[in-house]
Amino acid sequence: MAKTDAWGAPGGKAFARREARGDGLAGNARLIAEPAYQRLLAAEPLLRRSIPALIIIFLIVIAALRFLSLVNERDEVERNAKAVLALAAGQMAQAITADPNAAGANAMDLLENTSRQGAMGRSHVLAVSDGAFKILAVSPLSTGWKGRSLDSLVLGGQPLFMFGDRAGVMDVSIGGKDWFAAVSLTGDRKNAAAALVPKEAVFDGWRKTVSLNVTLFVLTAGVLIVILYAYFGQAARAQAADRIYLEAHQRIDMALVRGRCGLWDWDMVRGKMYWSRSMYDMLGYEPCDTMLSFGEVDEIIHPDDGDLFELANRIVEREIDHIDQVFRMRHADGQWVWMRARAQVIDPEAPEIQLIGIAVDVTEQRHLALRSEAADMRLRTAIENINESFVLWDATERLIMCNSKFQKDNGLSDRDVVPGATREMLEERMLAFASERRLANANGPHGGITIERQLADGRWLQVNELRTRDGGIVSVGSDITQIKLHQEKLVDSERRLMATIHDLSLARRAEEERAKELVELNRKYMKETERAEAANRAKSEFLANMSHELRTPLNAIIGFSELMEQRLFGPLGSPRYEEYASDINGSGKYLLGVINDILDMSKIEAGQFSLDREEIDLCPLIKETVRVISLQAAEKSITVETRIADSMRLYADRRAIKQIAINLLSNAVKFTGQGGKITVRARSASGALVLTIEDNGCGIPKQALSKLGRPFEQVQNQFSKNHTGSGLGLAISRSLAELQGGALKIRSTEGVGTIVSVRIPLKKSPTTVKVAA
Repeated sequence: MAKTDAWGAPGGKAFARREARGDGLAGNARLIAEPAYQRLLAAEPLLRRSIPALIIIFLIVIAALRFLSLVNERDEVERNAKAVLALAAGQMAQAITADPNAAGANAMDLLENTSRQGAMGRSHVLAVSDGAFKILAVSPLSTGWKGRSLDSLVLGGQPLFMFGDRAGVMDVSIGGKDWFAAVSLTGDRKNAAAALVPKEAVFDGWRKTVSLNVTLFVLTAGVLIVILYAYFGQAARAQAADRIYLEAHQRIDMALVRGRCGLWDWDMVRGKMYWSRSMYDMLGYEPCDTMLSFGEVDEIIHPDDGDLFELANRIVEREIDHIDQVFRMRHADGQWVWMRARAQVIDPEAPEIQLIGIAVDVTEQRHLALRSEAADMRLRTAIENINESFVLWDATERLIMCNSKFQKDNGLSDRDVVPGATREMLEERMLAFASERRLANANGPHGGITIERQLADGRWLQVNELRTRDGGIVSVGSDITQIKLHQEKLVDSERRLMATIHDLSLARRAEEERAKELVELNRKYMKETERAEAANRAKSEFLANMSHELRTPLNAIIGFSELMEQRLFGPLGSPRYEEYASDINGSGKYLLGVINDILDMSKIEAGQFSLDREEIDLCPLIKETVRVISLQAAEKSITVETRIADSMRLYADRRAIKQIAINLLSNAVKFTGQGGKITVRARSASGALVLTIEDNGCGIPKQALSKLGRPFEQVQNQFSKNHTGSGLGLAISRSLAELQGGALKIRSTEGVGTIVSVRIPLKKSPTTVKVAA
């Protein structure tokens, strides 16, 4: 069943619905992350600046409206006054027309009746005149106008006397004051009726109304100004208080965030919960100002760590009034964060229950405790599984821990080895020892104590006690029963050994005699070895001494064949002799080269090859060597590229270096196809010269690389079957390099090419050296 709290706040489903529409903890990104009090404080200056303008606008609007109202009221008063005057004048003219006596003896009655019917005040003047506008009757009599000429009294009213009713009500002047006047003529124009009223009397009430409105407006404006002044004073004090509150709130927020702590307020009646900003920061959610429901909070609590709804029910039923619980809450990135929540009911007696408390992130402490617990468990397991007895005492010699081996050796039960038990009490309960002996420690008195004990069952223990840094004692007991048994056996073996030594002395004498025989045999063997080596040297020396005898006839053969080939003494008679002469010359040169290589190799093996070390400039030497083989390279259109610095010096035998270069370049030309390329490089590396000759010829099979450098060894493949030679070129080059303390290395890929590197030390040794075999 889905969780539902007592206040109707749904659990997981409600949270899921809010998450789906972006209203849950994970969807708060669309809400204003800034707290409400900050938004209010940010909006307050704008509101405060707008209030004076609003008040001024309000006063202006009120003044304008009232002004328009008073203007309309004045117009209305003027219209009413004119209408009364016109009506009164017309009524009197009609009455005179109907009764001619109304203008005579009954004139006063007519005026009084008209005044009463028209509801005229004391300021109104009604008059009846003859055709010449001489006033016959006037009301009230206090005006003193009777007998006077009406047109002479009324200035600016000529249209009234000419047109009567058609002239309407006009503004006139009587006695220097402004009046409203209306005149109505009878049909025969023998009489006229006039109605007049001073403007001052007409607008007297209106002026009082204007004065009252102005007074009220001034009083209202003054009150508003006083209120505005009080508002600004209060606003300044409120702004200072808000700033102080904001700073204090920011400090609290910063302290809570830095301390990984959050505030929360739980309204049990409404089923809502408020979180401080630091609570959202700890869990990685966007802060929001909305209250969270029980379902939202319970959704991110680990189900194995408690039920928020059950806890709420216990608080509502007054079973508990505080909370102190550790549980896990899901972080925004999906991880679980350990939180410790503490809260207290604000007023247990209040009808509405509300809790307020804090929550602290204890993930690190929890992990540390778990690691410590695991480490302690591993330590206890290790101590329990060792073959030695182990016991640890604190500085007051109270038991901290021990293993079952210690209990077994000393006959203690589980009830005896309770942590905190004193050492004295445990020693009283231990089994008695058959014997005990303290041994001297090689490290002195500060190196600990070593004791040998024989238990009642005959076993031997060696107990080593050491002081720990905190003043405690660690004691380890090793079973040395087998060592003791071996000691007894060693004593018996020592006796037997003494008897054996006597037998061995007799055998030694016999062995000495056999050793003398072996020495004699070895002497004879060495003699035969020397004879074999002498024979080998004789062979090498013989070949070395054959140099003159072999070279002289070969030179003669080559010389005569050259004479025949050049025909210095005329034609030989047949073209075939030219071919024979050429073959004799080529064979002689080849034989000379082979013999030269054999003799050079023999000299090296016989130790008769002398090295004359001197300072050599390598660049001219290599260029000279390249020129020597350039003719052979040109015949095959082979490009020879040299990459050597202009100044590169070393101490070596010039003749040996040149022979090495010629041998390697000759091989490169020999095994590089038509239009190939040969690159000669030289560089200094780690106190030695490295000469590298690279070609893109036929290459050498991988399995044949090990044969190269051996005397008379040649590598045959489909690319080199037609090449001839003694096979000593690489062997001589390798030997010459080794004689100078260097080495020769070959890298080759069949069908790609070959790289030969010669390494010669640059060590200065300008003396002539004769190398022994």
